[in-house]
Amino acid sequence: MTVDFKRGNRQYLIASDFDQTLSFNDSGFVLSEMLGNERFPEKVEGLAKIHLVQQGGELAYLLLHDPEYRCVRREHLHEVGKRIRLKKNIPALLRMLDGLEGNRFAFYVISAAPEEVIQSALEGIVEPDHIFGTRFRYHPETGEIESIARVPAGYGKVAVLEELVARHQVSHDHVVYMGDGSSDVHVMMHLNRRDGITIAVSEAKFISQIARRTVLSEDALSVLVPILEEVAGWDSTRIRSLFAANGFVLQDWSKVRTDSLTISRHEIAEAITA
Repeated sequence: MTVDFKRGNRQYLIASDFDQTLSFNDSGFVLSEMLGNERFPEKVEGLAKIHLVQQGGELAYLLLHDPEYRCVRREHLHEVGKRIRLKKNIPALLRMLDGLEGNRFAFYVISAAPEEVIQSALEGIVEPDHIFGTRFRYHPETGEIESIARVPAGYGKVAVLEELVARHQVSHDHVVYMGDGSSDVHVMMHLNRRDGITIAVSEAKFISQIARRTVLSEDALSVLVPILEEVAGWDSTRIRSLFAANGFVLQDWSKVRTDSLTISRHEIAEAITA
């Protein structure tokens, strides 16, 4: 989706995570399955416990340092992308955003997943230069991963987002970010403080409690609903009409507020004296 920000329309920047936000799979799991390595969850958990890398950057660390992953080359990452199961209707999401009169949207992917994986998975959908993933440096002869140039995980996502904000000259209240997990916490808190719009696509406590909106669906087009409500100020009738005009029907649209409580009985022991 090409955006001309020189027009007189309201300008918005939309950034999305990749793994389990635009896809159902985690890149690390798909790669490990392809390699026949069943210890990926154990390795990630171990790295998380010692806080050696930013949350979300575990795969990048393993690819650079773990002997079981040192065999991985650029072509393997490209193949992983082809095996990723994407959520439905990502092209429709971008097409409908691009067709909203009075608003212009630039869509970017910011993820700790390897850049080659995301580019391969979203080939023909999102331009490669709109994808910011983990970028590696490769040995020119062997193709082996030599070093890491960038890992957009944790605060690294904030840094990439700020680059895009400066490039497109938009204010933070015209920025939308959507994600699903712990690696999105930093960027969501950063945007919340600046009146940006944050959308969680999972019920994980550490993200859904921070995000301004939460939407749960197996369809990527679902995030258009909070965007239209928060950005364009549309009501449900107008949103349903837009979906219908594009050949979609909103079914089972439920707005639910969930209070999660843990209650224990407080007992006071009384001393009884004769």
